[in-house]
Amino acid sequence: MSERFSEGDVVMSVTRLTRRQLVQFIDTELVKPQRDGGRYVFHRIDIARLELLCDLSQDLDLDEAALGVVISLIDQLHAAREDLAKIAGALDALPPDVRASIDGALKQR
Repeated sequence: MSERFSEGDVVMSVTRLTRRQLVQFIDTELVKPQRDGGRYVFHRIDIARLELLCDLSQDLDLDEAALGVVISLIDQLHAAREDLAKIAGALDALPPDVRASIDGALKQR
């Protein structure tokens, strides 16, 4: 089971993050923590995302609109990588002659 963190834990862990920024990131859905009993529950992936948001907003001085675009592109890239891994797994399950045929077709492009 994954670790769970409270808002206070997150603000202490992500040292450049203020509670106000955390609320803003949640309100703009740049981070989407789970809810449990009316409280937000964060996981390690949320903390990593918040660290990235702090880096982008503070080091690169990106505003909320730019953050939304960059995070959306990163999310799309992660989804594409997951899809590619699934495709690779499906190709690996094919018979060798079919894989060879696909490999040959890809090399022609």
